[in-house]
Amino acid sequence: MEQRDNQPGLNALTGAEGDQAQAFAAMAMMLAGSPVLVDVANQILEGGTDPAFGTVRWRTLFCADRTPTSQLVLGVAEFEAGGTLLPHRHAPSEFYFGLTGSGVVTIEGVAHKIAPGIALYIPGDVEHGVVAGEEGLQFLYGFPRDRFGEVEYRFSAA
Repeated sequence: MEQRDNQPGLNALTGAEGDQAQAFAAMAMMLAGSPVLVDVANQILEGGTDPAFGTVRWRTLFCADRTPTSQLVLGVAEFEAGGTLLPHRHAPSEFYFGLTGSGVVTIEGVAHKIAPGIALYIPGDVEHGVVAGEEGLQFLYGFPRDRFGEVEYRFSAA
């Protein structure tokens, strides 16, 4: 069986590269339902530049803009020591699954520990934010959507 690895950043391409991205998207639609292999080490590290989000960075694994997948956005969030994802809401539910380090996820004002092996379910439209511990934090996150762009973040007033 053929294994496919995604090509990061397709949605940001223009010109000839944009044409290639459109061809990839068309191919992705034809391949929907086929297994997809993604190596996290090959994914670009995004984020960390928009102060509205905090200092969180992430690597997108599955997203219909980049992979021939649907109904799931999956990625790895990465935080340095004390890093943050500021309090926010969005319509779809979300899950976090701790990979490395530790931190606190505050959901509707209640603090919850996150660490390796701990899973958190966050219902849609509830306020939540993250603060990483002294050793930093990595967790897997996912949304029941085709594309990350379909998740509208609404940040709480500071």
